[in-house]
Amino acid sequence: MARVLWLLLACLAAALPAHAETRAWLDRNVVAPGEAVTLNIETDQPGAAPDYTPLQADFELGPPYRSSTGGNRTLFGVALTPRREGALDVPAVRVGSERTAPLKLSVSARAPAAVPRGDVFLESRVDDPSPYVQQSVGLTVRLHYATPLLSGELTQDAPDGASLQRTGEDVQSSREIGGRRYRVVERRYLLVPERSGPLEVPAPRFRGQGAGGFFDDFFGTDRRLSADGAAQLLQVRAQPDGAPQPWLPLRDLRLRYQAEPSQARAGAAVEIVVEAVAQGATAAQFPEIPAPQVDGAQVFAERAESTERFVDGGPQVTVVRRFSVVPLQAGALRVPGPRMWWWDTAAGRPQVAALPDLQLEVAAAAADAAPGVGDNPSPAPASASADALAPDPVPVPGAASPRLWLWLAAVFALLWLATLAGLLWSRRARRSAAAAGPSASHAAARPTVPDLRRTLDAGTFDEAVRLLQRMASPPAADLDEVIARLQDPAQRQALEAMRRALWAGEGEPAAARAALRAAFREGPRWQAPARGEASPLPPLYPPR
Repeated sequence: MARVLWLLLACLAAALPAHAETRAWLDRNVVAPGEAVTLNIETDQPGAAPDYTPLQADFELGPPYRSSTGGNRTLFGVALTPRREGALDVPAVRVGSERTAPLKLSVSARAPAAVPRGDVFLESRVDDPSPYVQQSVGLTVRLHYATPLLSGELTQDAPDGASLQRTGEDVQSSREIGGRRYRVVERRYLLVPERSGPLEVPAPRFRGQGAGGFFDDFFGTDRRLSADGAAQLLQVRAQPDGAPQPWLPLRDLRLRYQAEPSQARAGAAVEIVVEAVAQGATAAQFPEIPAPQVDGAQVFAERAESTERFVDGGPQVTVVRRFSVVPLQAGALRVPGPRMWWWDTAAGRPQVAALPDLQLEVAAAAADAAPGVGDNPSPAPASASADALAPDPVPVPGAASPRLWLWLAAVFALLWLATLAGLLWSRRARRSAAAAGPSASHAAARPTVPDLRRTLDAGTFDEAVRLLQRMASPPAADLDEVIARLQDPAQRQALEAMRRALWAGEGEPAAARAALRAAFREGPRWQAPARGEASPLPPLYPPR
């Protein structure tokens, strides 16, 4: 019985998700001197945080941030400003019990100094000025300001004939232009053209209020600031005739096996994991990695896991999909490798990404030997007595009784059904968790007042805002909604002071943090939700 239980657990273990390693990446690999690059670190270790100390030798570190990417995975990020030019090594960073892989960064030679454009100005660029229809285009807008800001609003309107979506968080850095030091706020957008032809992206706009000095306040000098960027003109190309379907315009597509077994056992599931990294697409645009069609085996495909990033000014998506393969019999088993057609936007021709087939040696299931079969005795002559001629039973070595073989067959049938039930249960649990929606996950992981106090003591302003958004019921979309839903005027004023400290950069963050601690010492006080009048009619479907 112990052996049967061990086999059952081994079969069900193949249906469990594999442990995902901690990994790191840069949002771009080439920067100009004085520009910042974002180091992203993703991990599934609970309670672990990166140790950024090794980075301080070659980089100035900006304020770190942290967010949840779904499930039990956490995304950390920090802005790095290189201290020197040339080829730099981004050292490994310890996260809990693991270390990230070292990365490479190139700091290009300084370009000709730009002419200063006043206290504030805007720059914008796209990663592809001649994209195809339905191609994901990265749009980057940079706000430069040389004077502290009390408040401000950066606006980028969507063009006609394309969708525009903001992605990621703002990245802050500093840069020297024409002998003047500017602070830089970089914001990223995702642009998807919907039709071919000319496409004009409207110019970005900034409207804000600067922090003036004593004489500005004394003489009533107006410190309102404004800046307008330049519009971008794109030439959108139509989908070529005969292009592979589904239409998938990309800059690059790479496939690799994360798990490629070579041994298997009949009736037991083995896991094959395929990873796809696509440059120039989002998770919504990327098709499913096809499940292999295997003769002599059953294949169970799990829902894909995707991670979106912004790399070198454009979108990148990493998709991981797991397949459980259950061989039906012993022998050699070939699992065809995946093949995905895509359109190379740089070369203007179709490409195919493919992985080699996997060859598995499938061993027989445990206790799969055939029962011993003895020779049938010769029939007795008809004239002889049946009792006199009936032979005595002779034991055959290795032969089992019929009742034993019936029990073994029943045990392996139960193991087979348990394996299938485990796989189906795992898939149903994932679907149920996804169908539960964000409300259930937010309710289960809603922060507490002690969490808020710890964040206000040791965390960043951005972390405090995200925590307050999650503490609201229902969760608030942004800082403006948090302020609007708070009942206590002191708490609203403390958040407004925090917003000014964030924009000014050189303001009084210590005072803003102290005001936040005092205002939120007992937790946020929300306005009571408005209640509608009770309906005089009974409910259509009364609760049971």
